[in-house]
Amino acid sequence: MTVLDWLLDSDPAIRWQVLRDLVHAPVEAVAAERARVATEGWGARLLALQGEDGQWAGGACFPAGYFTERDQYRDQPWTSTLPTLQLLHDFGIAPGAEQVRGAVALARDGCHWEHAGQPFFSGEVEPCINGRVVTLGACFDQDVDGVVARLLGEQLEDGGWNCEAERGSTRSSFATTINVLEGLLAYERATGGSAQSIVARRRGEEYLLERKLFRSKSTGKVVNPAWLQFSFPPRWHYDVLRALDYFRLAGDLPDTRMDEAIDLLRSKQQPDGAWLLENTHPGKVHFPIEEGDGRPSRWNTLRALRVLDWYEQSGT
Repeated sequence: MTVLDWLLDSDPAIRWQVLRDLVHAPVEAVAAERARVATEGWGARLLALQGEDGQWAGGACFPAGYFTERDQYRDQPWTSTLPTLQLLHDFGIAPGAEQVRGAVALARDGCHWEHAGQPFFSGEVEPCINGRVVTLGACFDQDVDGVVARLLGEQLEDGGWNCEAERGSTRSSFATTINVLEGLLAYERATGGSAQSIVARRRGEEYLLERKLFRSKSTGKVVNPAWLQFSFPPRWHYDVLRALDYFRLAGDLPDTRMDEAIDLLRSKQQPDGAWLLENTHPGKVHFPIEEGDGRPSRWNTLRALRVLDWYEQSGT
C-alpha cells in the first residue's frame, strides 16, 4: 500500500484534504467527499455530542464544573466548545452544511466565555483564544470584526502577540502568535481583511521568520525542543509543522529563513513514507483520532506532504 492509499483509507476528514492537496482531484470529487464530513465519521460524531445548550461539555474553553473539580483533572481537557469547533475546522467540515449551520448558531447563542460571560464569537481577553475565535468566525460566517480590532491593538513591538501582555510581558510568544496569524489569515480570506490587518499579519509572519520558526533571535538556540516534535491536534500549542502549514496556506513563495525547518521536516519522514505522531497534548478527548505517539500519523503525514509539495513546487 502506498502512502496515498493509506491516507485515503481513512475518515472523510482526511480523505477530502488528500484529494484536494495531494491527488489534485476534480473539484466535484473533492466537494462530494468534503460533504461527508458532516454526516459520517469523526465530524458527524462531534456534531452529535453538542448539548442542547449549544455547548460541548457545558463550557466554552473548559467543561462545566472544571474550576470546582479541577483536582480531578491531570491535564487540560479538550472536550469543551472551543477545542471541539477548532477540530471541526481542522477537519474542514463544510460550513454551509445544514447540520453545521445549526450547530454554529446554537453555539453562537448559547455559549459564553468563562472569563466574563461574553458571547462566544465576541471573544474574551486572551489573544491566544481570540485568534482561534477569529479563525472559527471567519470559517463559519460569524461577525468577528470586533475581535480582530482588539487583536490589532494588542500586537507587540516585536511583531507578535502574547497572552501574558496584560500582565506586563513585552515579548511575544510563538504559540500566541501562530494562533493570531491563523485567525488573521482566515479573516483576510473570508472578508478581504483591511490594510491594517494585512500589515499586522505580515509583521507577525516576520516575527517567526526572523527566528527561523524555532530559534531565539538573540542567541540562535532552539527556544523549546518540544516545538521540533509534531502534534495533532495542535490545540493552542506551537510546533514547526504547524508554522510551516500556516505559511503554505498563506500561499506566498517560501522564505529561505524556513529552510532549516524544512530540513527538519524532511528528516522525520519514515522509510515507508509516513510521519509519526510525536507529541500528543494530554487531556480528556471525545474520542481518539490517531493511534498514539510513536505510531504513523495520517494527519502529520498529510500536513507534511502538502508543505513539501508547496515548497518544492516553488523551485526552492
